Formats: sequence, structure tokens, C-alpha cells
Amino acid sequence: MQTKTGNPAVIGLAGFGMTTFVLQMVNIGLLENMGPVLWLGVFVGGLAQLVAGFQTGKTGNNFGYSAFTIYGAFWLAFAGILVGNKLGFYTSSHSDIGFFLLPFTIYTGIMFYGALHIHTAEASIFGSLLLGFILLVLGHFGPAFFNVIAGYVLILCSFCAWYVMAHIIYKDVCGRDVLPVGSPILQPGEKMSGAEAVAAE
Repeated sequence: MQTKTGNPAVIGLAGFGMTTFVLQMVNIGLLENMGPVLWLGVFVGGLAQLVAGFQTGKTGNNFGYSAFTIYGAFWLAFAGILVGNKLGFYTSSHSDIGFFLLPFTIYTGIMFYGALHIHTAEASIFGSLLLGFILLVLGHFGPAFFNVIAGYVLILCSFCAWYVMAHIIYKDVCGRDVLPVGSPILQPGEKMSGAEAVAAE
């Protein structure tokens, strides 16, 4: 008899949403102290997401494995930047952080296309995250008001992440789909057999 296991996505989505939300309080000017962002980045957005990513990898879900692991590493790296700037150790300028954000923007664009094949709510997470990253890059290389706009977009992104988290939890505990997530925006094609996949490579 197969034992039921928990879905690690509920931890990854929660950690991502919480850390993203608090950082945006800085971007929109409601929080001046980066201390909460640092510690959330290490423990909640960073370590919790990494654990979720590694657990998701065991389920064979490459999309979730990649997303939770990479964004968990992103938060740990960002926390490192905060510590480095505070201690004067390998400090990063405003434009340096823009270059740091750029590859994550490209990565998010790649993941957004995949999210379009999952469901509407997942696409909303990655669509708003992609837009937020683009605005942050613009704000770090150009006018700072783009960072404020990004803050509001990424607050929406954090709520989208919590929505999907709640969808998974409620469906499990309530035995029904309390919070629908919609259909895939792009329909997945038929999966290839192992032999076909090898031939395609």
C-alpha cells in the first residue's frame, strides 16, 4: 500500500510569497530596514524553498524542482549581497544588482512559457514575476520609479503564489476544489515515449 506524502509545493510557494511580499514593502517605501528581508531571504525564501525544491525533484516534477531550487538560491544570494554591502565586503552598486537580476529575468521568461502549460494561476505567478523582474532591471539601470511599480506588481505575484498554495491545501483538507486554478493557457502536446524522446535528441 502506497503511503501518502505531502506536496512540497505548499512550502515553496509560501516561502516565495512571504519573502517576495516583505521585500516589496521596501520597494514601495513602507519598510526602511532591510533586516527582515535578510532573515526571510536566508530561512524562508532561501532554505525553505531549497528544501521544497529538493523534495519536489524526488517526485519527478522538473518544473517545480527547477523553480523552487533556483529561486531559493536567488534569495540566499540576495541575502549575501545585503550582508556584503553592510560589511563592506564585495559590495554591489545599484547597477551591479541590476546585472544580478538580469539572468533571473531571463530564467523567469523561460519558466513563464512552461507555466502557460500548467494552469492559469501558475501562469499568473510567473507572468507577474517576469514583469516585476523586468521593471526591477529597468529601475536598477534607469529611473528608480520603476522599482516602485515593480513593488506593486510583485505584491500581486506574492498573492498569486499564496493562492496556488491555498488551492493545494484546501483541495487536500476539504476534499474538493475550493479555489479553482483554471485551465492551461497553452495546451500541452502528447508526451513522447522513451524511445521517441531519445530519437528526438
